[in-house]
Amino acid sequence: MSWVYLLLASFFEVGFTFSISKAKVSPTPESGYWYLSFAICLILGMGLLIKATQSIPMGTAYAVFTGIGAAGTVLVGIFVFKEPTSIMRIFFICTLIASVVGLKAVSH
Repeated sequence: MSWVYLLLASFFEVGFTFSISKAKVSPTPESGYWYLSFAICLILGMGLLIKATQSIPMGTAYAVFTGIGAAGTVLVGIFVFKEPTSIMRIFFICTLIASVVGLKAVSH
């Protein structure tokens, strides 16, 4: 179950980076909702990370958390914010994901 918590925490990390990016480009009244979304995702993500580290080593959990969060944030940037993409960018996202899978495979 700890790995499920960790996966959910990583998705909330993508959520808080998405929210802060949307808040940056939104008009003032609307940006408040994005900042609220940021705070909620941050609290839930950190809470789930804490829960996951009760049985997953901290180093492994944090590496997986940031790896999935980073890969997810890059993909959101490409698909939602129309950030530039290249074959090398995709290659390094794939190596990041492979590293996360490798950490899961060797963790006890």
